[in-house]
This record gives sequence, C-alpha cells and structure tokens, in this order.
Amino acid sequence: MPCLNESETLAVCIRHARTFLATSGVVGEVIVADNGSTDGSQQIAEEEGARVVNVSEKGYGAALIGGIAAARGTYVAMGDADDSYDFEGLGPFVAELRDGADLVMGNRFRGGIEPGAMPKLHKYLGNPVLSLVGRLFFNAPVKDFHCGLRAFRRESITALSLRTTGMEFASEMVVKASLTGLNIVEVPTTLRKDGRSRPPHLRSWRDGWRHLRFLMLYSPRWVFFYPGLLLTAIGLIATAVLLAGPVLIGDFGLDIGTMLYASAIAVVGYQAVLFFLLSKVYALHEGFLPASARFRTLQGRLNLENITVAGGVIFVLGLIWLVVSFVWWGGSDFGALDPSDSVRRVMPAVLSLIIGAQTIMAGLFLSLLRIRVVHPEPAVETTEA
Repeated sequence: MPCLNESETLAVCIRHARTFLATSGVVGEVIVADNGSTDGSQQIAEEEGARVVNVSEKGYGAALIGGIAAARGTYVAMGDADDSYDFEGLGPFVAELRDGADLVMGNRFRGGIEPGAMPKLHKYLGNPVLSLVGRLFFNAPVKDFHCGLRAFRRESITALSLRTTGMEFASEMVVKASLTGLNIVEVPTTLRKDGRSRPPHLRSWRDGWRHLRFLMLYSPRWVFFYPGLLLTAIGLIATAVLLAGPVLIGDFGLDIGTMLYASAIAVVGYQAVLFFLLSKVYALHEGFLPASARFRTLQGRLNLENITVAGGVIFVLGLIWLVVSFVWWGGSDFGALDPSDSVRRVMPAVLSLIIGAQTIMAGLFLSLLRIRVVHPEPAVETTEA
C-alpha cells in the first residue's frame, strides 16, 4: 500500500488485507510503502502488524517501486490506502495468478462503483478515454486502465524495469506488460467512496494529462509514424498532380499556392516519420521500449551508410532537377518568367533537396544515438590502516 498521510484509513485497510490472508490460507505480508508521512501513519502501520518501507523519493510510482522491491512474496497485490478498494476480495486475483497470469487488473466498471466513489469526469471521460487510447496504442486487453487494485507475479513486473515516479506509473505497468507479451487478465472489483476527510492526492486534469502524455510518448507509431506517413502521401500526391497544371474542382481552382502548401505538408510529414525512427531507436537504446523482431530487422538495415546513400540519391535528384530548371530558364535568356510556371518547375527540386538533406542529417543523428556510453562507477574513498 503506498501511503502519504493516510492515518484516517490506513488501519482499516491493513485489517482487511490481514483478514484476507487469514481466511484464504495465503501466506503473505502487508507492506506499507510510506512516502514521508507526517501524521503518524508509520506507527499505525506497525501497530496493525504491517511492515513499513520508507521511500524517500516522492511520488506514487516511487512509493510503489520501493514497496515492490522490498516485497518477498511470489505474488504482489497493490492498492491505495484510502479504504476505497476491497482488500478482502483479492481471491479472484490470486486465482488468476495461480492459473498463469502475470498481471491481474481490477475492473471497477464490471464490479461496481458506489455513488460518489468516482468523480463523473473520471467515470465518463477520463478513464474511458485513456483506457481506449491504451487499447488502441498498445493492444492491451484492459478496459479499466487505471484501476488502483491489481496483482502480479513479482518477477514478471520487476523485469520490466518500471521507472516513472508519478501517477503515470499505473499506465507504465500496463503498457510495458502489453509490449513484452505478458499474460494480462481483468477481474471485476468494487470501488467505494474513500474514507478520508481531506481531498485526494490525485489532480484530475494534471494527472490525466500526464497519463495521456505518457501513452503518447510510449507509442511513437501513433504520434509520429501514422500521421507523418499520411501527411507525406497527401503532400507528395498533391504536388505531383499540380505539376501538370492547375486543377479545377467545380468553381474552385487549385494552383501553385496549393502546391506550396502541399510541399510543406510533405516536408512536415516526412520529418514526423524521421522523428518516429529516431525516438524509437532512442527508446530501445535506453530500455524504455522492447524491440519487436520486425523492427530489429529494419534497424539492422538502417545504418549510417545506407541512410546517407538514400538521402544522397534524393539530394542529387534535386540537383539534377535544379540544373534542368536552370537550363530552361536559360532558354528565356535568364529574363523574367511567369511566376506560376517558375514555381511549378522548381518546386520538385526544392522538395527533393529538403528531403534529401533531412535524410542525411537523420542518418548522422541516428548514428550518434547508437553510441554506447559506459558510465564509470563513482570512486569510493578508502582509508589506509
């Protein structure tokens, strides 16, 4: 149980958890991961027979990471110490773990939410939207992404190297478990109104944005690749169509103005695709994301030489087109040209030069990201006898 000044409800939560252990025959312990309480929560926990683990680093995730590291059981259940979750109802969680699940999530929408237990903003917008994003981005079989009551196989979750220290820890656990192919199941659980007289630590908009930002950062495919690919295709196709001349759609005419915008869209889209590649490689390099077999194969081919050659070819094509445009201008004795014809002739050269240069620079930056750096251990001073 992560704890920060939960003196009003901590004792009853510990009693419920100990009752579950006693009545189910499960051998276990109750750990309170205290995050710097100043209301006597530590003493209450010890008096109720719990083991207190003091976690100095602030944050919901930091407290849980510290508690999980200190746990000695094969399985770990986690839940808030505000008396909103039913610790005596952990039987289905343990049963699923014994049947082979790695992570068992509670689903409050299936189990029941008491009136006033969840703000309407969370119930009808926050949780459904974030859970939908989680399923879409990561194919996670979870419909209540942020349920605080969950249980897991300790060795499976510690192997994920969870790092976030704030409320987004709850999302990180599900995301990494999904990406690494862990067996995730859901069981119904209930949510009741918490027993505290003070406001909760959770801040709806701030923590909701942190969760959404986390989901986006862990899915560069949806943030960069798919939108970038769509923009690149639209921009290149529109530019190619307008090379032949103006296009009339009813009473509307599309000409060089549209062509300029289309080329800009293509450049932005291509930059997003490159961002996907760079962010994905960086995430793999730093251990944030696991690598799929397909991306490992692709990454092996995307070395500095291959990317530089591809970018160089595109750049040279732009130079060739530029020379052709220059020759065409010479046919007019380098005099004034019709603006529409001029832009239409040089825009492919400009687009090729920009994309080629982007590709070459991305290749160089990618090679920097792959440099392995060894951080030496700090020297330990010794005193001679």
